[in-house]
Amino acid sequence: MTAPRTLKALNRLIADAEPLTGFAARAVLGEGPLHPDLALVGEQPGDQEEVEGRPFVGPAGKLLDRALAEAGIGRGAVYVTNAVKHFKYEQRGKRRLHAKPNAGEVKHYRWWLEKELDLVKPKVTVAMGATAILALAGKALPVAKNRGPAEFGGHAGFITVHPSSLLRIPDRVARHQAFAQFVADLKAAKELARTKKKAA
Repeated sequence: MTAPRTLKALNRLIADAEPLTGFAARAVLGEGPLHPDLALVGEQPGDQEEVEGRPFVGPAGKLLDRALAEAGIGRGAVYVTNAVKHFKYEQRGKRRLHAKPNAGEVKHYRWWLEKELDLVKPKVTVAMGATAILALAGKALPVAKNRGPAEFGGHAGFITVHPSSLLRIPDRVARHQAFAQFVADLKAAKELARTKKKAA
C-alpha cells in the first residue's frame, strides 16, 4: 500500500477500513492542528466518542480538558488521537462496556498511528497510558517506572497516565493528588516542547 501524503488521505483510509473487532460502527479520527507543540495519544475511543465521532468527548475527555486548562494549554492547540481507532466493547444488556485492546490489535493500528504523527509533526508526543506506550514504543513499558520524558522512534515523547485511570481512583484525596500529578506532567510536556522549539 502506498503511504498517503496528507492527513486527509490517511483519514479516508482509516474511515474506510473494517474495524478489527467487527463491532464498531465507525472509526474515530484524531483532531487538532498540524505542527502542534503536543500530540496526545490515548488508548481507543469509548462509547460517547464513537457516537459523536470525536476523540476524548466522554468522561475521560472532560477530565483531560480540565487538566489541560489547569496546565495552561488550550485544547484547540493540541492534536488528540488514539492508538486504536475503533471502539472495542462487550455488550451488557443495552450498555456497551469498554474492552481493552490486545497487543495484536494495537500492532494492527500502529502503522496508521505512525503515519498520522509523521503528517501531524508534533514537537512532543504524549503517551497517555499503557496502550499508547505500547503503540508508540513498540513494546510494553510500565507507566509508573517510565513516567516523564521519553523517545518514540527518534522523536521526543512524554509518558503519563490515561485520564480514565484517575476516574477509577475511589479515594477522593488520592484522586485529587493523581490529578495534580497529571497536570504537572502536561506542564512538563509543554516545557519540553518549548525547549524543542528553541533548539530548532
